Amino acid sequence: METRPQPGAFAPTRWTLVLRARGDSSEGRAALGELCEAYWTPVFRFLRGEGRNEDSARDLTQEFFARLLARGGFDTVEPGRGRFRSFLLGAVKHFLADARDHERRLKRGGGQAHEPLAAGTDTSPGLQIPDPASAPSDTFFDRQWALVLMDRALRNVADEFKRAAKQEEFDALKPWLVGETEALSQADAARRLGVNEGAVKVAIHRLRKRFREIVRADIAQTVEGPAQVDEELRYLVEVLAAV
Repeated sequence: METRPQPGAFAPTRWTLVLRARGDSSEGRAALGELCEAYWTPVFRFLRGEGRNEDSARDLTQEFFARLLARGGFDTVEPGRGRFRSFLLGAVKHFLADARDHERRLKRGGGQAHEPLAAGTDTSPGLQIPDPASAPSDTFFDRQWALVLMDRALRNVADEFKRAAKQEEFDALKPWLVGETEALSQADAARRLGVNEGAVKVAIHRLRKRFREIVRADIAQTVEGPAQVDEELRYLVEVLAAV
């Protein structure tokens, strides 16, 4: 059974486990792997934003995470500082700098043998590393992160309604969660569900509350303490609103 986060509770998170383990425990490595899997998409979209085609961006994203997980790249992060989002963006920028250096060496050296970009991988000279001047901004990465966070929370809420055999209720109320209510009314939703309008208002309030709980719980997995959850949430909302 799924356990919902309790108010005021802040158990060790994936990111705090990573920082505590510093790569020396299976628990820390598993926590890092889970974080990397959850936030694969922002890195992929960041690489796509540089002008790469989908296949090239996917290959390079896979290589980045394989390198990060294999080499314990998180060991350089100072305990007590930073968020996983900030760490991941810094790590992918460092990775891209190495990739560009590798490309330049290949161009200068012609057919001479060179060290591969990442041990155990097969990267071709055809990756076409873009010029740094064309790279997307940090804000672009943060927005992709926020979009992934919101999408995952929406899917989790939908799954909860489905498990509770309330799919029709979720479908009727979802527009008030995602802001697509221009052509709808709560009275119409009430008639659709066979309840009064007051019950719909209460259901929408509960849906939004549950959505916020899931978003906060997800954010908590990427920061080091409860104080950072609200800071991170405010920042990500600002990033989304700025578009």
